Amino acid sequence: MRKGYALLPDAAGDECPPPHGITSLEMHMNRSVLLVALAAVSVSAFATQPSRVYFSSPVAQKEHLPFSSGVHVGDTLYIAGTSIDPSVKRKLDPAQEARVVMDRVRRVVHQAGMRMDDLVSIQVFCTNLDDYAAFNRVYRTYFHGHYPARAFIGVKRLLFGARYEVSGVAVRTH
Repeated sequence: MRKGYALLPDAAGDECPPPHGITSLEMHMNRSVLLVALAAVSVSAFATQPSRVYFSSPVAQKEHLPFSSGVHVGDTLYIAGTSIDPSVKRKLDPAQEARVVMDRVRRVVHQAGMRMDDLVSIQVFCTNLDDYAAFNRVYRTYFHGHYPARAFIGVKRLLFGARYEVSGVAVRTH
């Protein structure tokens, strides 16, 4: 196998000769500088890990549900699937339920000190795709300007007899 020129040993562990004009000492110094630089980058990556802030809704706390309503990491907020309050016993029409769900999403966004326009991605799970238009009429009222990327997904059933469940991601840009 022909040996190429490199600053590190080749795959077999043999030292490669230094490139033309570079002394062996310079090559070892370059390795040392590279290793120190890599160590510094590794340490700084761990030192700058953003903190996490967890948000729980009163319903999740009361019901001892094993998830957070939202997790804020750095400039990003991850919003868990949000639907109607399980204690709501009366059946809501599609527009009413869409408003209740989007109000709950907005509550989590505001808890994180963010705005609805910070949402960049939303997933809507719906048990009846005929409710698409009703959801959109309500949904539009929560945003100014551009809308987040969104998926509207038909499912057979949702927890608590909900019609909609919404999850999303927001990124602070201000």
